[in-house]
Amino acid sequence: MQVSVAHHPPNTAVLVLRGSLDIDTAPALKANLNRLVERPSPRIVVDVSGLDFCDSMGVGVLVNAHARATERDGWVRLAAPSAFLRRLFDTLGLTDYLALYPDVEAALKE
Repeated sequence: MQVSVAHHPPNTAVLVLRGSLDIDTAPALKANLNRLVERPSPRIVVDVSGLDFCDSMGVGVLVNAHARATERDGWVRLAAPSAFLRRLFDTLGLTDYLALYPDVEAALKE
């Protein structure tokens, strides 16, 4: 999996993920997110449009990052999920917890 980070004002980071988010690659995403959620009021958009696979480890990293960001008066939002990811988060009952947006721009606006 490839991870790139871009910073947008005010205090918002956009992570772009490409490839597979699974047991082998989840630790790299976790390390990136851990650095970002330590900031005051972290605002993080994760562009998942380039993910071709996500397993339970990947879901856990995203949910945990959102929980930690919320504790610090921030948030994590997912942008451009595939139909598969949308169904996965819906099946797990996470769509009310972790916000899904059609694209990065929409996630940054709210």
